[in-house]
Amino acid sequence: MNAVTPEDISVEIRDMALAGRAAARQLLASATDARNTALLAAADILQERRDALRKANALDMQRARENTLDTALLDRLELTDGRIDDMLDGLRQVAALPDPVGEISEMRTRPSGIRVGKMRVPLGVIGIIYESRPNVTADAASLCLKSGNAVILRGGSEALNSNAVIAEAMADGLAAAGLDAAAVQLVQTRDRAAVGALLGLEGLIDVVIPRGGKSLVERVSKEARVPVIKHLDGVCHVYIDAGADADMAQAIAVNAKTQRYGTCNTMETLLVHQQEAPSLLPQLASAYQNAGVELRGCEITLGYVQGATPATEADWDTEYLGPILSVRVVDDMDAAMAHIARYGSGHTEAIVTADYHRSQRFLREVDSASVMVNASTRFADGFEYGLGAEIGISTDKLHARGPVGLEGLTSQKYVVLGDGQIRS
Repeated sequence: MNAVTPEDISVEIRDMALAGRAAARQLLASATDARNTALLAAADILQERRDALRKANALDMQRARENTLDTALLDRLELTDGRIDDMLDGLRQVAALPDPVGEISEMRTRPSGIRVGKMRVPLGVIGIIYESRPNVTADAASLCLKSGNAVILRGGSEALNSNAVIAEAMADGLAAAGLDAAAVQLVQTRDRAAVGALLGLEGLIDVVIPRGGKSLVERVSKEARVPVIKHLDGVCHVYIDAGADADMAQAIAVNAKTQRYGTCNTMETLLVHQQEAPSLLPQLASAYQNAGVELRGCEITLGYVQGATPATEADWDTEYLGPILSVRVVDDMDAAMAHIARYGSGHTEAIVTADYHRSQRFLREVDSASVMVNASTRFADGFEYGLGAEIGISTDKLHARGPVGLEGLTSQKYVVLGDGQIRS
């Protein structure tokens, strides 16, 4: 038997992209009801194949243990009954969301008599490259399908068996609704050459979305010849302003760090106005230390917090994704915003303040995908924003920014309505 070469893989991926483009054209003309029917059918099919999915996931888990995958990755890989239930509920929830495709907005009449507006349209063929979590297969496919896009899924090799069962159910759901099953395709090879082949399909793939660790996102950003929607780091900040309500400040600052450590919207640096530091920092430090959070502080912070270690320059732009927090005392809000501008990753920043005018300045001048007033950074999430679901979070400034839901998977085109006008 001949070994599969990179050239073979490249041809296979190109054929998938061509099939995806044909499917995308059909989806563009499809009714909302047809796409919803496909999603609901896929949920029913997955429920019927629940045992097969559990067996496939058990094979993936066994292989992952043999390859000594770490505990965190094993947890992401495992499909418990609860996670399968959530996956099925997610498919049905996406089916219930409003369809953005074809929506016309900003319609206005020009002096010539023509009416000009914008129509929301799918992006086309989307490549999704992700790691570990098999539920991403269903989440990504459902969001792409609902927004009228075909999708090529390249999951992590550790989840291949699980992903195959889920992707096949999605394809069968499409077929049951009379839609082209090639609208959802899974790359079946574990060979890493498939990623490079996908990233080079300029003109066939309209956008690539990486979901995974920093090394994956860096590789995709470096090699892609097609547009990428991504975020690299989540170095999020909470700034406690002079005169802020102490109870509110403590509740937000503790929640933003400790509610969950390993997420991109978790606070990594706390900035405290010098006026509030003497009274607030000891209370906060006690709460953090009770939660097992290691504190790394500036020189002023060290004077108020026993047990804190000196922060290094590297701490200010580190995404810990764990129980570590860097703390800096600042002179004023300008100093806080300057710190964010220098060290932030453009993800999510929050201010705790009782001053309306400063809150509005913070909203205007802080250049991040999500900027909050008197709320925890942990709310930077598609579900919490009312998007229903998200395919990821973007810190890019073009096209989509922040949580990317159905609208973020579409673009707009101008439409013009006339009744015979000609230009003189």
